[in-house]
Amino acid sequence: MAPESEWEWDSQSESDSQPSPGEAFVGRDAELRRLSRAVDSASGDPVVMLVGGMGMGKSALLDRAARQAEASGVRVLRAEGSESEANLPFSALHQLLRPLLAAVDELPARQRTALQDAFGTGPATPQHASGAPDLLLVGVAVLSLLSALGDRQRVLLVLDDAQWFDRASVDALSFAARRLGAEPVTMLIAARDGDRLAGFDRHVPTLILEPLDNAAATRLLDQQPKSPTGHTRARILDQAGGNPLALVELTRAATAHDVAAGLPSVGPLPLTDHLERIFAACLDGLPAQTTRALLLLAAMDSIDSPIALPAGLPNAAPAGLSDTDDNAWLPNAEYNARLPNAEHNTWLSNTEHDAWLPAEEAGLVRRTGRTIRFRHPLVRSAVYHSASANAQREAHLTLAELLRDEADRRAWHLAAACSGPDAAVSAELARTADRARRRGGHAAAAKALQRAAELAPRRGDSARLLVEAASAAVFTGDLAWVEELTAAARARTDDPALLASAAVQAGRLAILTVRHTTVFSRLTDAAEGWAVSQPAAALGLLADAAVVRFYSGEDAQRRRIHDILGRLPEDASSTGLRTWVRAVSDPFGGREEFVAVLPQLIAEAEARPERLTTVGIMAWLLDETPQAVHAFDQAVDRWQAQGALPEGLGGAVAWAYVERGRWDEARESCARTTAVGQAAGLDHAAACAAAVDAVVLAYQGDTPAARARADEALALIDPLESRSVAVYARRALGAAAAADGAYVTAYDQLRLLFTADGAPVHYHASFPALADLAAAAVRSGRREDAAAIVERCARALGDNASPRLHALLSRARGLLADPEHAEPHFRAALADPVLAHWPFERAQSLLDLAEWLRRRRRIAEARAPLADALEIFRRLGARPWIERARAESRAAGLDVMDTAPDALAALSPQQQQIIRLAARGLTNREIGEKLFLSPRTVSSHLYRSFPKLGITARSQLRDLLDGVLASTAHQE
Repeated sequence: MAPESEWEWDSQSESDSQPSPGEAFVGRDAELRRLSRAVDSASGDPVVMLVGGMGMGKSALLDRAARQAEASGVRVLRAEGSESEANLPFSALHQLLRPLLAAVDELPARQRTALQDAFGTGPATPQHASGAPDLLLVGVAVLSLLSALGDRQRVLLVLDDAQWFDRASVDALSFAARRLGAEPVTMLIAARDGDRLAGFDRHVPTLILEPLDNAAATRLLDQQPKSPTGHTRARILDQAGGNPLALVELTRAATAHDVAAGLPSVGPLPLTDHLERIFAACLDGLPAQTTRALLLLAAMDSIDSPIALPAGLPNAAPAGLSDTDDNAWLPNAEYNARLPNAEHNTWLSNTEHDAWLPAEEAGLVRRTGRTIRFRHPLVRSAVYHSASANAQREAHLTLAELLRDEADRRAWHLAAACSGPDAAVSAELARTADRARRRGGHAAAAKALQRAAELAPRRGDSARLLVEAASAAVFTGDLAWVEELTAAARARTDDPALLASAAVQAGRLAILTVRHTTVFSRLTDAAEGWAVSQPAAALGLLADAAVVRFYSGEDAQRRRIHDILGRLPEDASSTGLRTWVRAVSDPFGGREEFVAVLPQLIAEAEARPERLTTVGIMAWLLDETPQAVHAFDQAVDRWQAQGALPEGLGGAVAWAYVERGRWDEARESCARTTAVGQAAGLDHAAACAAAVDAVVLAYQGDTPAARARADEALALIDPLESRSVAVYARRALGAAAAADGAYVTAYDQLRLLFTADGAPVHYHASFPALADLAAAAVRSGRREDAAAIVERCARALGDNASPRLHALLSRARGLLADPEHAEPHFRAALADPVLAHWPFERAQSLLDLAEWLRRRRRIAEARAPLADALEIFRRLGARPWIERARAESRAAGLDVMDTAPDALAALSPQQQQIIRLAARGLTNREIGEKLFLSPRTVSSHLYRSFPKLGITARSQLRDLLDGVLASTAHQE
């Protein structure tokens, strides 16, 4: 394929579908058919990644696919990456969605606010506690916009040079990309080979552009205006290596009379350097004003930006910008509002046209309407690097002056003009970072702070800025970058406070990765090193190490933590954090003491809301689930505004909601953590969410989905490194098997939660599965093995077992006991009224007792616990257990009717969630916002659910659910 098609489309309009006769398109037919199928077919891949080196034809393929799509009535939205805007948060997203900005006003309020905040068009007062837009809401807003557009026509998103997209835009687009399966939306992405695009790494179909084969390369040379022959042709084929751009440009160079003589007669040349020299040679003899304009455009490197045009020409009109789509690169609508009206765009004079004409004739630039752009990024590189350092500096200073009202871009140009330390520019970049952080652009903030550190004259200031950069980079999920920044900080300072802070920042992110053994060693080694000089920082590192200990479940880590903790001085200000470290690393070792101080910690957290989640996690670890849920409920708004990173043991939130029977909220929490983990590349966070989600799905009877989510969790972690997630995933697989009646499989899965000799694999996560293990054992003939495990765990817990675990142990003993000795155990499992706070577990114990009573022919006594169990299972939507309780009720002579709860239980868990939210009056968009789905997906679920419920209209949902509640109350 010829670079002509990659660089330009001659005089064709954007709506033309066929290339002009002069356009060569060689050797890429199969790839074009693959992209076309993705766009045209409703069953095709919603996302396709196109990967290849510079000059391989990525842009040409995207352009050709886009033209074909437009010709068939598809709405095409485009964005093109730019190096200079890679540090401007949401700039690529703004470029892509600029044609849809009017539709933003139609979004639900929270989505609208998040997107407006991201684009800098929101109100001056921050709408969130953190002062930053909710990044997941931005993703939901993007999905909603695309879904709404798809209701009118099929949509194609063309994302070119995506390796230069800013991270905030990539996160939002990857969030939407994972949810396009039910949408008439296709996303085609082109990126340089070897460049990692966060969020698009896993399971995205990738089309790799290989070099053209010899036959295709020969055909391409034959189509050139002056086709090379003989030895020159052979050398071009050899040196180009199948790269279409190189084939064409080397041909141009070889046939140009002033360049051909300069070609070496023998030996290969480095391709990139060779091409850069060719382009640089084209600059020779250009008028001074053309050279200056080219350098300004190269220094700007902003897609469709006309700014450099008037600035680079003598006697140009004032630097006004048009209010047309040519300004699509601008991410800040406040700046757009200051632009002159279109009728004032008189700057494209004949003189200016003449200045660009030599560059066009030299093949360096192309004109599209009112815009000028380089034909290829390599041209920009050649123009910029062929200029002297002083010329580059002057270009950046000129652009900085031109952009004096656009502070962020101005700061970066000033930084590019610096040849050495500069305190003023460093401060400008720090302010840029602060603005980026407020808009949720953590990657942009970190880059600005990193550059500010390079320009800071004092080493202490440089180190401080690097630590701040690491703090911002934590939220990108890029651990290697955080460690690079903290290492640079350590090299610049001996300040113990700064060094300790740097270590804490690295640890904060490291705990969310799967590298538990390595991370734990680093955290504890650092904590031990800071124990004397910086005890507060050492305690903070131990707090992170305790989280790693929970994830890994390695007992030697508990001893290491407690050893270091014993060396740290105690004071009143550290009591809460010390308690946290001990409780997380060994919750049952001092449970009575921890529970005693919990009310005080909760009271303190109410005065300091940022601690609510931490205290809630500690309460959950201690099986004080009601207090945990209360803390999480209070913290929910702040939790959602924390930014793009789950905090510590964030999975505890979902688990607490599961235990309290608030399964819809648990799944919402899992959806959010999954989205965050995938966007940030934090596999362990995503695995935690998948495991909890799998348990809920199993309880609700969606066993295929449960197994898929559990397998996903296991695929993301090493079970020997992350015992907690492995245990949770096995619990989910065991519950799914039990729901299907496959009790041998259920036992085999749950048996993996304990070692060969019966010890718990995980010091906290294994114990709650004891009763389910016993239930599966009874039905699979493994009673003796299970009884040994239950008794060993009971001895290990001793007096430190919580009321909840006492109840689960009693249920397990009742199931495993000889029938004549079981009743006291079942009664003990139900004796404490506080156990109502774990409704699913209580309902299971009620059902076990009722089954035992009926088999002992005490049918009248069995009916009350059966009715109670059935009511709880119905309220929870636990379909397999509903059916089991109904069957047992009929056997006990109860008249069990098919009521509305059973009709609702016939829906999938996700459909149940959607029906309940719709019954509360939420719109499809609002439901999608809560569940991270598109409105179209919500609508599709409602459409499939109504016939199952026997209704025809949304207005009937409230009456339906009211009837469910009334029926349940009547049965009670």
